[in-house]
Formats: sequence, structure tokens, C-alpha cells
Amino acid sequence: MEAVGVPVWQVITLVTILSWLRFSSFTNLTLRARSILQPLVTQRVLKGTETILHIQRSKNPFWDVVFAVASSVVSVEFYTAFLPLLFWCGQTRLARQMTILMAVCIYVGNCVKDVVSAPRPASPPVRRLTAIKCEEESAMEFGLPSSHTINTICLSLYLFNYFMNHQQFPSDSRVWWLVLGIICLVIVLVAYGRLYLGMHTPIDVYAGIPIGLCLLMFWCCVDDHIDQFVTEGENVLPFWTSMSFLVLFAYPRPEYKTPSFEFHTAFNGVVLGVVYGSHRFYSYGQTTALSISTLQDTLNLILRLAIGFPTVLAVKELSKELAKQLLPWVCRAFFVPIYSSSYVPPLQEKAKNSDKKSSPRDEETRNLWLRLLPVIDEDHLDVDTGIRLLQYAALGWSVAELAPSIFQYLGV
Repeated sequence: MEAVGVPVWQVITLVTILSWLRFSSFTNLTLRARSILQPLVTQRVLKGTETILHIQRSKNPFWDVVFAVASSVVSVEFYTAFLPLLFWCGQTRLARQMTILMAVCIYVGNCVKDVVSAPRPASPPVRRLTAIKCEEESAMEFGLPSSHTINTICLSLYLFNYFMNHQQFPSDSRVWWLVLGIICLVIVLVAYGRLYLGMHTPIDVYAGIPIGLCLLMFWCCVDDHIDQFVTEGENVLPFWTSMSFLVLFAYPRPEYKTPSFEFHTAFNGVVLGVVYGSHRFYSYGQTTALSISTLQDTLNLILRLAIGFPTVLAVKELSKELAKQLLPWVCRAFFVPIYSSSYVPPLQEKAKNSDKKSSPRDEETRNLWLRLLPVIDEDHLDVDTGIRLLQYAALGWSVAELAPSIFQYLGV
């Protein structure tokens, strides 16, 4: 059943998101939920600080390194490098599914963080160890739930489940149990490490575990259907583009600004680019699967990485510069009132001078857009959001289509 060439389920999905936006905006749902949840969680955070201090009494350099490494290998930066590797070694189906799953984890986890807006453990007295830059940015987010716990549960167990199902390993194999045991150990190390490093209190980890398990079970039920839609479905690109745009607005306004929305925007863009590239490349190309068991495949993989990563980085930077030039011009053409928090210096000056009286025309156009999109707020008028979305969409597209097309052309 279709409506004007568009599958009805797609129309229902987009209308549902729009309806949710209207409902949550008019009912102040975020503020109502926060007024209930924040005091309860904050109280548990204060009590949990004693637990963190007790754990940190046993600190030593060895455990500092162990838990810092454990946190790093499940960070967004790690998966940003790991997922292209899956695409380029021929595991494209798994790569697509893990990319979308990670975006779902980031969206759900960060939404909960910004709805509750609960603090992290106070430092001092807690010693907070941030070994890498991404940890410093994570420390600026709210605490509950632990994103590392959610991501580790979802991605590691999904990776395990995928290979068990698609590689047909015997269920009674000792290797099967050994791998599962290692994964469970990693999950425990990451969860405990978040406490040891002073990044979370127990309530944050406890909240992350059921959220991660629920997302994992949901994804295991829908992964094949979504992947089939991405590669062979109808109206894929217009639908996913529309949904990506709406999901930017379907995000709660936090008590104060944190990097959470930026992380969500970036991975939302990555998925948009991956879906776009995967859908197109699936129709005309195929990335040959490689195995490091042979010398030729190992050399081909090294060549792919040597070609792929510089290509992706170049596309990311070029697309950012193009978006910085084109997006403000497009917004001005449609009289969209915008400012820039960091990317576009002339618009930064506009933000700094925002306390000055606006011209009647600016006020009129702003009020028009507010009437058309009553869920809009200042963060969504920041042109940096659109630039970031386009930049990371280009990155995702280059991973899923441009780089594989180059590999195919060069025969590697």
C-alpha cells in the first residue's frame, strides 16, 4: 500500500516523529520529567560518591592504565576507526548494522542524559582520570546513564551474536564460551573502570545496563529488516534524509549546554552518509572480502587502509569548508535566522551582539519560523549543527561508497 509512490509506513513514521515533537513541546515534557527524575538521581549520585572514593583508595598506575585503555577501546573514536575497517575488509553488512546501532545507542543514551541532567561525581573529592581528549569531552556531559556501559553491552554482544549466527559456529564449542567470557570480562572492566576513573557513580552504570540490554534485544529483532531496507528498499534516500533532519529536533533541551547534542549530530550524519553510500554502492559494486590468512589479502587490506583513511579525512575537511560557505547562504536565501557558535566567524559576531535590538525584518522572519516550527530553539538555529551534520554525512558516504569505489577501480 503506497501513497503517491511513498510507502505508507514511511509516512506514518515521519508523522509520528512530528506529532511527538509537537506533543513534547506543548506539554513541556522534558521539564516535567526532569523535575521528577533529577532530584532522585542526584541524591543517588551524592551517596554513590562514597563508593567511588572507596574504590579509588586502591588506585595504582597499573590499574590507571588498564581502565583507561578499557575505556578507550569502546570510545566513539575507537569505533570511528574500527567501522571503516569492517567496511573495507568486506564485512559491509556487519559494518552497516553496527554503525546504525551505535547511532541508536548514542541517541538514546544522550537523550536520557539531557532529560535527567544529573551531575557526575564531584571532582574533587573524586579523582577524575581523563587519559584522552574524548574523555575530557565526555566529562562535560551529564552522568546518567553511562554511555560506555550502553555501547559496550550493545556493540560487543551484537558483534558476538552476529558471528555466531552468520559464521555458524557450533553452540557447544569451547571457543564460543571463551569468546563470550572475554566479552563479559570486558563489559565488567569497562563498567567498573568508569567508577574507578571517577567518571560515573554506581547509579549511572546500573541505569546503563538495562538500557543497553533493551536496545540490544530490540536491534537483534529488527537488524535484518533495516539492512534489507537500506540496501534494497524503496524511497530510501528521501526517507532517511527526512528522518535525520527530524531527529535533530527530536532531542531534549538539557539544563545547560553539553557536548551530547554535538555527538548525536555527528553520528546522525555518519549514518545518513553510510545509508546513502551503501544504498548506491549496493546496486553497482561489491567490496571483496579479505582474509589476513593469505599474503595477498593482507597486502590488499594494507593498501585499502592506506588509500581509504586519507580519502575519508580529505572528504571530511573539504565538506566542512564547503558547508561553511554554502549553508549560511542557503539559510539567508530562505530568511532563516541563524548564528554560529564556532565555525563561521561573521555569524559568531552576530551571536555575541545578540543582546542588541534586532531589526524589524529579523524579528519578523524569526517569528515566522517559530510559528512554522514551534519546537525550534536556539541550538537548532545554530548553523554549526547543519555544518556538522553535512560534514559527517560526507564522511559516512566516503567510507561506504567513495573509498570502496576507488578500491574497485584500482583492483585492490
